[in-house]
Amino acid sequence: MRLHLLGFFWGDVSLSNTLFRRDAGAFAAYLVDAETGELHPEGLTSGKRMYDIELARTNIIGELMDLQAGGLLEEDVDTIGVGDRIVSRYLELWDVLTGEESFSMSERWRVANRIERLNSLGFDVGELSMTTDLDGTHLSIQPKVVDAGHYHRQIMRLTGLDVQEGQGRRMLNDLEAYRSLWNRKDEPLEIAAHAWLADVFEPTIAAVPAEMRSKLEPAEIFHEVLEHRWYMSEAAGYDVSMQDAVADYVANVLSNRPDEHSVISGNEQLRPSVLDDIDYATGTSDEDDAEFAARDQEAVEEYSVNPMGFTANLKFKGE
Repeated sequence: MRLHLLGFFWGDVSLSNTLFRRDAGAFAAYLVDAETGELHPEGLTSGKRMYDIELARTNIIGELMDLQAGGLLEEDVDTIGVGDRIVSRYLELWDVLTGEESFSMSERWRVANRIERLNSLGFDVGELSMTTDLDGTHLSIQPKVVDAGHYHRQIMRLTGLDVQEGQGRRMLNDLEAYRSLWNRKDEPLEIAAHAWLADVFEPTIAAVPAEMRSKLEPAEIFHEVLEHRWYMSEAAGYDVSMQDAVADYVANVLSNRPDEHSVISGNEQLRPSVLDDIDYATGTSDEDDAEFAARDQEAVEEYSVNPMGFTANLKFKGE
């Protein structure tokens, strides 16, 4: 959907050409094969869009059938129904995102209703284009959604953290709550963000035992801690502290989760991180490569002979 809004025709939509990553309890999808793609700055015609979505329907149905044949998907899953749902969902989204709506001036509450519908579908509104008719009795609105990556860029600019879009939205919301709670609304956002990073985000991640941090990315852990804290506070009837929420989350949620893995082909699996095989007490691997160990020793010897000239042949970022 976002690709079409930008005027991009994919031409080969399929599950195998898409990368999925966790994003604040949901999944973010990324295009990973753009060989057949075309960019049309003036926008896509209706025919181009529908051809792209029909390709998606056909390819995804076929891939789901392959998964069923391989025993990787339940037999009772209606693969054709899934494909048809993709088309109907797309048409619904496109209408909500791009359709112009007209109503009387006495029904201005419908502006907020339109924004809420967009938010519930996972889109945020950057601005609304509003026009009135000649006699001023009717109002027309057309929303303009924020660019993909808006929250990712905001968090990157403010904190330097590289996170997914949903994670970024959640973190910015928590940052705003932090500013209100600690009376920092009058401070520049950049200064408040630096304080939030040091006072909230980093202590939360540091409170998670090192051997459990490879289960999820830090931003996803932070999101889940916030969710867990909300449920705990609702059950308790008062605001549970972040420290108590982290401790309970680690003990009752994260500790029981298996390390995530990805299936690449057949039964072959890819571990989420090479850190899984590292001894955290010593920082070394059980299967150290002998060649790299020899190089490390060689480097130590070179440094002991000539410390000042040790970095002479190294390249640094920016050089």
